[in-house]
Amino acid sequence: MQFDLTQQYISNLKKTIKSDDKDTLRKGMEELHPADIAEILDELSKDEGRLLYSILEEEIAADVLVELEEDVRENLLASLSSKEIADQVIDNIESDDAADVIAELPDKVQEEVIKLIEDPEQASDIADLLTYDENTAGGLMAKELIAVNKDWAVLKCVREMRRQAEIIDEVYAVYVVDNDKKLIGLLSLNRLLITSTETKIEDVYEENAISVPVETDAEEVANIMDKYDLVVLPVVDSAGKLVGKITIDDVVDVIKEEAEKDYQMASGISEDVESSDKAWVLSRARLPWLLIGLVGGIFGAQIIGLYEHDIKIYPEMAFFIPLIAAMGGNVGVQSSALIVQGLANNTLGVESLTSKLIKELGVALINGLICSAVILGYNLIFSDSLALSLTVSVALLSVIIFAGLFGTLIPLLLDRADIDAALATGPFITTINDILGLVVYFVIGRLMYGAV
Repeated sequence: MQFDLTQQYISNLKKTIKSDDKDTLRKGMEELHPADIAEILDELSKDEGRLLYSILEEEIAADVLVELEEDVRENLLASLSSKEIADQVIDNIESDDAADVIAELPDKVQEEVIKLIEDPEQASDIADLLTYDENTAGGLMAKELIAVNKDWAVLKCVREMRRQAEIIDEVYAVYVVDNDKKLIGLLSLNRLLITSTETKIEDVYEENAISVPVETDAEEVANIMDKYDLVVLPVVDSAGKLVGKITIDDVVDVIKEEAEKDYQMASGISEDVESSDKAWVLSRARLPWLLIGLVGGIFGAQIIGLYEHDIKIYPEMAFFIPLIAAMGGNVGVQSSALIVQGLANNTLGVESLTSKLIKELGVALINGLICSAVILGYNLIFSDSLALSLTVSVALLSVIIFAGLFGTLIPLLLDRADIDAALATGPFITTINDILGLVVYFVIGRLMYGAV
């Protein structure tokens, strides 16, 4: 049954913690999933969280630690000695999670914990994982997997699988390697069960297993697993040797982190922050783009100042300045959002830049004609100036076309320059379109007003 965390539950739990009734606490936690306990710990104070964590069984406590937010996990790790971390935490979680936990510790503590790990192979695996960038396949992978040699008979393979499975919580796949430990394929469990025990693995395994090198970017790993509907993906080194596996739960975390980062960047937040962070941290993350918006506003004011004479002659033009600026910004964000989404999902296809711009030109032209017709009809009804009506309509059409092309082009150019294209869906493109939209409006106004 799904756990529903309520304010009343937290209030009652805090009372139990305050009364130091550990038996009641322990009994209550036994019924919950580690992810639910982690959610509870996120709502407690540091001292309350430490007390609750201390009453958990070792295996549960280790799983809970992996599920926690970084700041809460940091607090709990600080309350444990290096020996406790090695014995109670690292020994009860898989190597990828263990490496993530150890990576958050100070350098001196990292060395102490690794030295205190009793299993030399486990310590070596974790030390190896710590050498990889966290945003690569090597940083995501776990070392625990089941691998069998192509020259083994099925009977030996089954025995070896049983031995290896003792240290692995869940078996997602059985990998086949050659004598140099290079990945050459996968072994179907169904095929294994119906095959004679004397048959060699090389006669029944499936070739061409999809794999990724250790240096592959984490986002690319997520795209590959999504494209091929994989729940586990093997990782190989530069020589093609099998070195680890990536499971779907790790990829889901990557997808969530990337989505959060892109959403924050599109909203004008330059750092990875949470609502619970301190005011200064939140302000520091938001301020850069606010300043860019401020500078953009100053430029917009300067442009209006340059055309002050035109406004004095035709003051009714000022009424539509907000409309032109807003429409330009909205169209630009719509266009760039689709491109950024396509770049993130690898769904843009093989169209050339010219083809994409031509397609966006068609979309902008259709939308522009409809919006221009609407504003023309409005002005013809509520305004007695044909010149104003035509000027605003033509300007709006021009701005929509320009903003659509600009919103398509900018994220593609940013991506080619290895800059996060999510920048193009935020205040950056909105501010530029506001400024250029005003320029287009006033230039068209100056050209048309006197001629109509």
